Amino acid sequence: MNRIFFYCIVFMLTGTLLQSCQPAATPVKVEQGESFRAPAYPLITIDPYTSAWSTSDNLFDTPVKHWTGKNHSLIGAIRVDGQTYRFLGKEEIPLQPVLPSAKYEAWEARYVTQEPARGWEKPGFNDVSWKSGLAAFGTPNSGETNTSWTSPHIWVRREFTLPAISNDSELYLIYSHDDDFELYLNGTEIINTGNRAKSNVVLKLDKSLLNADGKNTIAAHCWDRGGLAYVDFGIFRESDEKPVFAQTAVQNSVKMTATQTKYDFTCGPVDLQVEFVSPLLMDDLDLLSRPVNYINYQVVSNDGQAHDVEVYFETTPEWAVNELNQEVEVTTGKIGDLSVAKTGTTEQAILQKKGDNVRIDWGYFYLATPGAANKTMAIGDFVDMKKSFAEGGKISSRLDKMTAVMSNSMPVLACTDAVGKVSAKPANGYVMLAYDDMESIQYFEKNLKAWWTKDGQVTIDEALTAAAKDYESIMARCDAADAKIYEEALAAGGEKYARLCLLAYRQTIAAHKLVKDTEGNTLFLSKENFSNGSIGTVDITYPSAPLFLKYNPELLKGMMNPIFYYSESGKWAKPFAAHDVGTYPIANGQTYGGDMPVEESGNMVILATAIATVEGNADYAAKHWDVLTTWANYLLENGLDPENQLCTDDFAGHFAHNVNLSAKAIMGIAGYGKLAEMLGKADVAEKYTTQAKQMAQEWIKMANDGDHYRLTFDQPGTWSQKYNLVWDKLLNLGIFPPEVAQTEIAYYLTKQNKYGLPLDNRRTYTKSDWIVWTATLANDNETFQKFMDPLYKYVTETPDRVPMSDWYETPTATQVGFQARSVVGGYFIKMLEK
Repeated sequence: MNRIFFYCIVFMLTGTLLQSCQPAATPVKVEQGESFRAPAYPLITIDPYTSAWSTSDNLFDTPVKHWTGKNHSLIGAIRVDGQTYRFLGKEEIPLQPVLPSAKYEAWEARYVTQEPARGWEKPGFNDVSWKSGLAAFGTPNSGETNTSWTSPHIWVRREFTLPAISNDSELYLIYSHDDDFELYLNGTEIINTGNRAKSNVVLKLDKSLLNADGKNTIAAHCWDRGGLAYVDFGIFRESDEKPVFAQTAVQNSVKMTATQTKYDFTCGPVDLQVEFVSPLLMDDLDLLSRPVNYINYQVVSNDGQAHDVEVYFETTPEWAVNELNQEVEVTTGKIGDLSVAKTGTTEQAILQKKGDNVRIDWGYFYLATPGAANKTMAIGDFVDMKKSFAEGGKISSRLDKMTAVMSNSMPVLACTDAVGKVSAKPANGYVMLAYDDMESIQYFEKNLKAWWTKDGQVTIDEALTAAAKDYESIMARCDAADAKIYEEALAAGGEKYARLCLLAYRQTIAAHKLVKDTEGNTLFLSKENFSNGSIGTVDITYPSAPLFLKYNPELLKGMMNPIFYYSESGKWAKPFAAHDVGTYPIANGQTYGGDMPVEESGNMVILATAIATVEGNADYAAKHWDVLTTWANYLLENGLDPENQLCTDDFAGHFAHNVNLSAKAIMGIAGYGKLAEMLGKADVAEKYTTQAKQMAQEWIKMANDGDHYRLTFDQPGTWSQKYNLVWDKLLNLGIFPPEVAQTEIAYYLTKQNKYGLPLDNRRTYTKSDWIVWTATLANDNETFQKFMDPLYKYVTETPDRVPMSDWYETPTATQVGFQARSVVGGYFIKMLEK
């Protein structure tokens, strides 16, 4: 896309070359971006709450969605000579409740928590002895829970009579569950999820299973494997409203860079290019934290003729609520030269919700555009606004304020650009999407504002004004960063590897929130997306660290600072590192149900060593030397042959004698020795380095299984990925003989499936981040590519259209769990070799 800037930069894909600009009416830049099919394409990526994705190959095939799967409606259309083409998003009229879920009203059902008699799922089953309760059923204070449930299992029966509905109307079951869930409709099983947790899943019903004239029964069973528990379901019908923007553009391509997703369309006689830009530049934390993203657009005639063009963008208050039954206020106004529309809940329950599968419902969402005579910003009805644009290219701006409950009526925030006559000379414009969360994080009982506010001194009005003022320079800086990241990834690991890194970049950063504590320390707090919602999780920090080690170790320190503070303050008194500091966005102390003593202690010491290696000094470790010493000593005493406990792959369950976990402990001890050496503590360095080498020799003897090394020391005939050994290579620790890693690599190549290397011999599933770490153990690029090829094949062929999952089945490329997690920052580990 040509942008009218006051600069001219040409980027070559194999090297960046700054050339002198020659006078020209329209400077030209070489188009950047790699074209490949992603599971989901990042569009708006600000933080864990403001995170919107396209989940289809064509930008207009599905509604834009939050990473949880809920709609964050964003629609774009272009009107050319009176013909309207939708290019962005899809009109999904909210389904209407027939049998309401708890999100609409607390429904009554019978339930038990001890296994019932056979036939419990069938109509006519005698459930008179069951308890009666109001849905939803779940963990206290989660979702719409009305009936608390604390045992591992619950069985629920809901009887109902179907109201009269049109024969033409389709019916849908909408259900939420945590964890394993099976559901029967009149005795027929229609859902059986296995070990998953999902929210607001929509399933089209076979109406022949329903009794239209009498009683019906929905029976469900849920198994809570730990953490949160939840059961809710209801039946819904299609709305009587029909889509307005039925005609779509023709999508020609989609390309990605680290900070941008770029689409190219044909809309009849004009071509349209659209860019979604998230300026997540790690050398500028003020900009990275600023909660503003851009949508750029450019229109040009493709037939040599001039055409009348109007462009339309629309969002809804879905961006500012957790559920559609929350009341919202929508307004329009001006911020200097900007036209804006703003929305948020009327309740504004700041920092009152926490958890995994939830969205923000405090603060305000903004749609903004530079003001001009040809631009209109307006609010109004979901259908009426589109009809007005389709019929006349204009939208009404009569209202400046309205309130609504979206489950009853859906308002929209919309803007138009009456571009006018467009011919061979491109016409350009942009809109901004922003979110002011007002208070971002509660950190040990104190509410913290986002970094960009400068402790409340900068307002969202000022942030939006600066975002518009700096627009051209920000676009140029994003282009320069994109070229650099791509070139470095390409040089490190080849084309497929580079594409994986491009897709991982925004996903990783946007799963964090950047704030400062009351002492001015950086806090870069992760949310454990689609896992359990923990904040500041150490075994999320560990796999995601390579991206930040590569491009800004200060952000990695911001991830580690809360864990150091937790121990150093005495709030965490155990002799090993905590797992987390709470449940996002409340960071008042660990909420995870179990400890990971060796895992988290090893992670923290290894990462402190990695920071020292990257920075060339151990100053950061010196600040935390006492607690690092405590953790290193814990590893020394307990790390060689770990007792029964969890590791970062906690989904695989507890087990003892974990060989890979032992390797992590040894790396941590060796890392502590290296830190001591860097700090001039020669005696300490010699002691721990010697101990690490001795432990490594014991490890080799205990884990040896002939042509590879075991999963656990006590189980011959087993194997696992030893991804923790990568630090011996990257930190130049020299603890394990080089042939150990190469023996493992050769063995792994015999165990790969179509879509990658399994995690270990127990199951066929894997973790994509660990595959890249394991592959980095290889001594040559050809071997590295043998691991990248099936991983890339998974990413580009998986049937699960969600923000990249890191936990999937290697024979089928299907998602097991997890999505939108920051751990894919681990892909950048190959780039740390040099």
